[in-house]
Amino acid sequence: MSESAGAPTVEPPRAEKRPHVVEVHGRRLEDPYAWLKAENWREALRDPKTLPTDIRAYLEAENAYAATLLGPLEDLKKRLVAEMRGRIKEDDSSVPVRDGPFDYAVRHREGGQHPLVVRRPADAPGADEQILLDGDALAEGRAFFQLGSWSPSPDHRLLAWSADEAGSEFLAIRIRDLSTGEDLPDVTPDATGAVVWTADGRAYWYVRLDAEHRALEVWRHALGRPAETDVLVFKEADPGWFVGIEETRSGAYCVVTVSDHDTSEARLIARAAPDAAPRLIYPRQAGVRYEIDHHPDYEGRSTLFIRTSAGDAVDFKLVAADADDPSNVREIIPHRAGVYLLDHAVTARHLTRLERVEALPRIVIRDLASGAEHEIAFPEAAYSLGVSSGPTFDTDLTRFVYSSPATPSETWDYDMGTRERTLRKRQEIPSGHDPSDYVVRRILAPAPDGETVPVTIIHRADLAPDGAAPCLLYGYGAYGIAIPASFSGGRLSLVDRGFVYAIAHIRGGTEKGWGWYLDGKLANKTNTFTDFIAAAEALCAEGFASPGAIVAHGGSAGGMLMGAVANMRPDLFAAILAEVPFVDVLATMMDETLPLTPPEWPEWGDPIRDAAAFERIRGYSPVDNVAPRPYPAILALAGLTDPRVTYWEPAKWVARLRDATTSDQPIALRTNMDAGHGGASGRFDRLEEVALAYAFALSATGRASG
Repeated sequence: MSESAGAPTVEPPRAEKRPHVVEVHGRRLEDPYAWLKAENWREALRDPKTLPTDIRAYLEAENAYAATLLGPLEDLKKRLVAEMRGRIKEDDSSVPVRDGPFDYAVRHREGGQHPLVVRRPADAPGADEQILLDGDALAEGRAFFQLGSWSPSPDHRLLAWSADEAGSEFLAIRIRDLSTGEDLPDVTPDATGAVVWTADGRAYWYVRLDAEHRALEVWRHALGRPAETDVLVFKEADPGWFVGIEETRSGAYCVVTVSDHDTSEARLIARAAPDAAPRLIYPRQAGVRYEIDHHPDYEGRSTLFIRTSAGDAVDFKLVAADADDPSNVREIIPHRAGVYLLDHAVTARHLTRLERVEALPRIVIRDLASGAEHEIAFPEAAYSLGVSSGPTFDTDLTRFVYSSPATPSETWDYDMGTRERTLRKRQEIPSGHDPSDYVVRRILAPAPDGETVPVTIIHRADLAPDGAAPCLLYGYGAYGIAIPASFSGGRLSLVDRGFVYAIAHIRGGTEKGWGWYLDGKLANKTNTFTDFIAAAEALCAEGFASPGAIVAHGGSAGGMLMGAVANMRPDLFAAILAEVPFVDVLATMMDETLPLTPPEWPEWGDPIRDAAAFERIRGYSPVDNVAPRPYPAILALAGLTDPRVTYWEPAKWVARLRDATTSDQPIALRTNMDAGHGGASGRFDRLEEVALAYAFALSATGRASG
């Protein structure tokens, strides 16, 4: 996408250079764009209007340049939005979930941007629907609004709900009286949003964020009391950890979870004894993670089912322990190398577990009484699978959601005793969709060290893999997050225009087990980048792409990937799409005041105290490795109130790229001045951002006229 090829000739902004030098481990680091980090960044996260005028002026100049540069693509963007919106059933509803006497669901009204939370009496499906929360009404007049979590009280008279009104992920929790539709005076601000009710419904636990936006404290709020009187239940002293809460499916306990990227521990509070102190199950042990569920009467005992990596169980095993004496442990599912135990759920008579082998998930059901097991099988070469057992403990039903890149989402209820499947919902594509029009493939790309990287591919059935098609290659590769081979109506707008769409399941994720994650972090981080390059080269070798005609796409930590491969192999790519890209890795990991820096050290290393980590990060940090080379076209998308990847990271990256590039390809930065990490909050507003990125990809590969 060169300006000489149709884009308007316009001079991009040039960020002012202001001297800023630090010396770390004997190295002199110059950062002429350090001023783009506002000194009052904490205040600006909460209220963007407080951003200093010089920084705002620069970001607005970048937005104006991006608008001019991308202006010729406006008609294409509108067509893309119309296509993507045409694949969305606007008045859609989720499959209801039974919770006590009610069936709860989330739905959208036609034309609505935000969800509605609704319910009906479970034994009277024809009864009138009750709207509990109206997201469209709550969002009215706000530049940003995102509904958080919601949870009915045990007697279903009240609803705890939360919302983010700035994109900064400081959520306020409110309590709605469902008989009147009015909120009570109770408000707990600066929360993560999730709650667990006490058994009597008179109070709830929640996690409060501190001034550094860190989730380190669990509090208990008593209804009818001011938030200032809330009781601190647990506080983690180490800022490098994350604290969370959840309820066991049995309903017996509130679980306080404490974890970093390597290690975890859990504490229990009986919901019927809310004043009791949290009881530690197993103390943290470096490199050992565990997660618990509870059965009140397994083999005659109150039992914890624990997914754990203890004892070198890299891909996890499942054990049972007495709830009152967790030292009494017996093995349920042994560790099996290469079989990654993703998740487990315990109900009255069954154990459900989700496993993944060679990037393909599967569900296994165990009868708790007999120990007999069976799998739920699926036929496609690549697919996505999720399990949701719901809040009901005494049930033989589990629910799973299946899709593939070509098959829209299907929601099934599965009777674990009779093995009968009931289709509850098939995702509707109003504009029409025939899965047979597409081909889904899985190839294995050889990595430089001999590993093989799974790559999921979708293209039109009439496309010949002769290297002539443009390709969008997506990657992430961090935190053990696996990218599912799921359905996306939006990406079909590229595929239907002749694109090959590919997902590189690179190291840093867990597609091939926990070891796949370990091989893509800390000292092994560069495997993530070379895996992505290997995937691009394999696509070229097998005719699904050609060098210089690939658009690389990633966001957040995947944006770091984009910056790294742009530095390493710019010749492979026609364009780079980097959403909220984590590209200023070295500077961020040396700033202990930022929200996520201490918790991120187990992922990347601590460059402040560890000279080797400093050199390693310095060797790949995208901002620090920008150099004179012919960069491809680059579009970076940022959010002003993003607490995860702060706006100044992509701003500094783009400024350096402009200084260095030896090509005539455009480099653009677009900052959403009203949103955070997830971009626009409304479902149709978000389509505008996706369409902009895809229009850029089409233009960069000569397909903008389609």
